[in-house]
Amino acid sequence: MASANVCSLPSHKCFSTCPPSFIPSVKYSSSSINYKQLNNPPYKQIVSSSRFKNDIVCNSLNAEMSLSSLTGDKFQLDDVIEAQQFDRDSLNAIFEVAREMEKIEKNSTGSTILKGYLMATLFYEPSTRTRLSFESAMKRLGGEVLTTENAREFSSAAKGETLEDTIRTVEGYVDIIVLRHFEGGAAKRAASTASIPVINAGDGPGQHPTQALLDVYTIEREIGRLDGITLGLVGDLANGRTVRSLAYLIAKYQNVKIYFVAPDVVKMKDDIKEYLTSMGVEWEEISDLMEVASKCDVVYQTRIQRERFGERVDLYEEARGKYIVDEKVLSVLPKHAIIMHPLPRLDEITVNVDSDPRAAYFRQAKNGLYIRMAILKLLLLGWGER
Repeated sequence: MASANVCSLPSHKCFSTCPPSFIPSVKYSSSSINYKQLNNPPYKQIVSSSRFKNDIVCNSLNAEMSLSSLTGDKFQLDDVIEAQQFDRDSLNAIFEVAREMEKIEKNSTGSTILKGYLMATLFYEPSTRTRLSFESAMKRLGGEVLTTENAREFSSAAKGETLEDTIRTVEGYVDIIVLRHFEGGAAKRAASTASIPVINAGDGPGQHPTQALLDVYTIEREIGRLDGITLGLVGDLANGRTVRSLAYLIAKYQNVKIYFVAPDVVKMKDDIKEYLTSMGVEWEEISDLMEVASKCDVVYQTRIQRERFGERVDLYEEARGKYIVDEKVLSVLPKHAIIMHPLPRLDEITVNVDSDPRAAYFRQAKNGLYIRMAILKLLLLGWGER
């Protein structure tokens, strides 16, 4: 969602008494400001010209407000585009709401806090877990869903429509858009176009921020802490948007050590390494998975992504199957440690690992529901509805 603003000063001459009970979030265009009514959107901006409901107009209104005074030290979430947008405080806030969402999910009566809201899941790449977890999250909170899977082949994109035109059209139908796209940076383009919240559900080899949120949430729940942990990131690190996003988030914590374990053709890219170094995070590339597993609190396995290799099948075959989590890895893995995977898996974790209590990947997937319920609640309602 593009730059949002608030116009709410009860003493301003535009209002004889108090302003309207709602506070609209607004979005600049070339010559006007469009509105999206939310229940509690405490943005920090300056509004020079704003139009309220019922044609109430405020001109030259300086409405810069402190974020903490509006939120009670809670952060405001506009879009979810990349992992870098979160800090420790915002992560703690999201996790707090996620724990509330877990209680709602376990309550058979569910919730109606998002009743009347409509979400579009616009997926240009195949997905099962991400799309269904978002749709389940919306419905469990009382909202409704419009969905399109394989939009690359079965939508106006097949006719050559730009992403921007699609977003402008879809935002007229719904209150929030969940986008998965095959191009890196697509979510940022969509958010800069839309006047409603946009959630990045994976953009090419770029990022997958909600996956990273659920991953960090899972580590906290399973290990009991986030400071001082050691992670082994294994598999397709060059193309794996999940491990890239996780690296950005885990760098917010103290005394973290990361081991990169990957075939040469899919090693972690330099931008992540440079970012970790700038954040004071210790990292090391190592080729021995058994050695890494013996030192780690978390082994985060990923599949080698065939779809990212194009016609270079030879490179895919070179990378595939080099690192497999099996009973041998379990034999050296510390008793308190966990194995994670963003799924789907192929053969990079053997099925006989599933019965081990350290295999956390299906619990990890379930945590995705709670995190996405929390994200939807925060984007659409802010902190006003508890």
